[in-house]
Amino acid sequence: MSKIIFDLAIKGAYKILEKAWERYESTVKKFGKEVEIGFPNTAYYLPIIYAILGYPVKRLGDCEEVLQEAKKLLPDLSLYENNLLYLGSALDAGMATLFAEEVIEAIKYLEDPNLYTKTEEPTEDNVWLGAADDVIFRKRGVEFVDGSSPGFAVLLGSPPDKETAKNIVQDLLEKGIYVFMHEQTNGIYMPYLLKEAGLQLGWPVRLVPFGPDYTSVVFAIGFACRVAMSFGGVKPGDYINNLLFNKYKTFAFVIAFGPPTEEWVANGLGALNWGVPIICDWTVPEIKIPGICIYEALVSKPTHCYFQVITENQELYKASIPEVTSQELIEKALEVRGLKVTQIKLNIPVSYAPAFEGERVRKEDLYLECGGGKTPALELLISLPFEEVKDGEIRVIGPEISDLPKIDKKGPPYKLPLAIVIKVAGTNMQEDFEPIIERQFHYFINYAQGIMHIGQRNIVWIRISKQAVERGFLLKHIGEILYNRIKQEFSSIVDKCEVEIFTDEEMVRKLIEKAKSIYEKRDARLAGMVDENVEEFYSCTLCQSFAPTHVCVITPERGGPCGAYSWLDGKAYYQINPAGPNQPILKGEVIDLKLGKFKEVNEFVKKASKGKVERVSLYSIMNDPMTVCGCMEAIAAISASVNGIIIVNREFNKETPIGLKFSTLAGMIGGGQVTPGFLGISKQYITSKKFISAEDGFLRIVWMPKMLKEELKERLQKRAEELGVPDFLEKIADESVVNTEEELINWVKKVNHPVLRLPPLT
Repeated sequence: MSKIIFDLAIKGAYKILEKAWERYESTVKKFGKEVEIGFPNTAYYLPIIYAILGYPVKRLGDCEEVLQEAKKLLPDLSLYENNLLYLGSALDAGMATLFAEEVIEAIKYLEDPNLYTKTEEPTEDNVWLGAADDVIFRKRGVEFVDGSSPGFAVLLGSPPDKETAKNIVQDLLEKGIYVFMHEQTNGIYMPYLLKEAGLQLGWPVRLVPFGPDYTSVVFAIGFACRVAMSFGGVKPGDYINNLLFNKYKTFAFVIAFGPPTEEWVANGLGALNWGVPIICDWTVPEIKIPGICIYEALVSKPTHCYFQVITENQELYKASIPEVTSQELIEKALEVRGLKVTQIKLNIPVSYAPAFEGERVRKEDLYLECGGGKTPALELLISLPFEEVKDGEIRVIGPEISDLPKIDKKGPPYKLPLAIVIKVAGTNMQEDFEPIIERQFHYFINYAQGIMHIGQRNIVWIRISKQAVERGFLLKHIGEILYNRIKQEFSSIVDKCEVEIFTDEEMVRKLIEKAKSIYEKRDARLAGMVDENVEEFYSCTLCQSFAPTHVCVITPERGGPCGAYSWLDGKAYYQINPAGPNQPILKGEVIDLKLGKFKEVNEFVKKASKGKVERVSLYSIMNDPMTVCGCMEAIAAISASVNGIIIVNREFNKETPIGLKFSTLAGMIGGGQVTPGFLGISKQYITSKKFISAEDGFLRIVWMPKMLKEELKERLQKRAEELGVPDFLEKIADESVVNTEEELINWVKKVNHPVLRLPPLT
């Protein structure tokens, strides 16, 4: 019966809370109550506690109140008789467990700041990454919003051998699922098995070793809490909506390997509060009470022939049961979570999924390298009349990978020139769509395991690993990938597709010269596109899966704040999916041209936001600014003391002169809120002529991080010269000269910043 599980969970919660009190009291003796405490670089403090209690833990002494709250949640076992009451008590005990474990993990950071790497990838001597900071969280959170990752798996413990471990994570990765790893089973840790099996680890490849103890489960659940607060607009302390948001929108599940301890069961019951089901490879009493999760809550799916079974009197005995494969374990997990995953199936010899996009091909693994300054290379897509395109034809003109050992006795690694030329034809195909499809080559090629793609056009760089070649990967398979993916993703506009891959250097160099003239024509055409010259803008409601009242309006001069969608993207994707998130919006009657207010745009936004947002100004930061989900590349915010605008990018993790970090600002404006004085933006928008043009936006920029200035240097300089202020870049402060509001006031006076001559921001 599930009553056994509830009993184990409550006992485990008591043990963990006792451990937390002991750690807290000993740490107070050592550091005192006033010492700062928390997870690194996050505006969400200890995120589970912040999300559920609304309580920001800032100092060690704050933990005492949290532990007292956890104590109140623990039940007296002798008071309950029926299973339903046991369930509520066990769920409360699970919540208390996670509060206590967040305190324990925060104390670990205080006592040993180098316990975790605090990086995106493991270091040479440490595989454990610890809690994701807000930079990593927002970068990866976008993938849950746009659907490229359908969910995440929390792996507690480890299977017994590296082959089983590799098969399990490979299956999950091929389905696009993030894998979070915690704890050990019989002294075996999953990340070490995966390293032995030759897999890369880290956030870029979706294999995330959070921590070596069961207490690190709070990093995974805390990640889910932050998704709800950041992208879903759920307020701290609104525990009901946080739990429901994750139950129905963040598709997570736990897979536990090995015999369940009381502490493990307590963590599992904690996860159930968020609608996160548990699949166990050990025979345990199941929980099938409806309502906790979408389907079952705890499911037993043993993967070996003999297992110990927990009985009602909690004695353990061995029983013979049917063997279940690791693939069936994953299938059951997806079924129980209600997660429907569409896998991309291609006839190529390597695995293929978005999870492999972040994989690197390192020098020691390299078999073939093309481009990247080592050899001439390019990629180009052109549209032609139907009769000039042979659908389905894929040709390699020049040496193939299999020919390389005969040509070059020194390799691997080998080097080849490379030109990928795609010819397409379609009834609905337009010349403007060529760069849109071409830009997707990066993703289409990178999704192949063991293949690395960087850059575009004639600065492309491709690396192919030894492991991929050992499995039979050839250049023709790049053609197979591109042909099939273009026909799948762009079927509404591409009827015929032909692929030519050139590796003959003379031919590649000739093609590069031809391609350059095509690129130049495209750039000139794009540069001439302005808001005034089009009759319609495009919506983007892709993020409504997480922020249901947020609507982006994309114009030629203002792309999506995520940096991923331009006006041409909206136009192309409307052709591909007329019922999708990108819809045409007729500008209609002009209400206020300076502010960028249009009657039909307002009507569309009001309807698409379900009445939450009644109007929007496309060019203003003060008057009805556009909302954001949480995926913005940067944030513009007013500095009232100098009448100017500061800009902070997602990668910058220090405080701005207005006293707020990016992560804090993002929490204030995310989730579809209208926030005058603050605006989520893309980096490209900063140098647009329409950048907050209602308030002379560009000339009001008084501060931005040095890294952002360097990244945009050429474009910033060009825009400054267009406005007749060629030395403007020198007048924009960065963190090397200004860190406080007072310093900013002195700076604008010192450099005689143009903002001094602009009217007040109102």
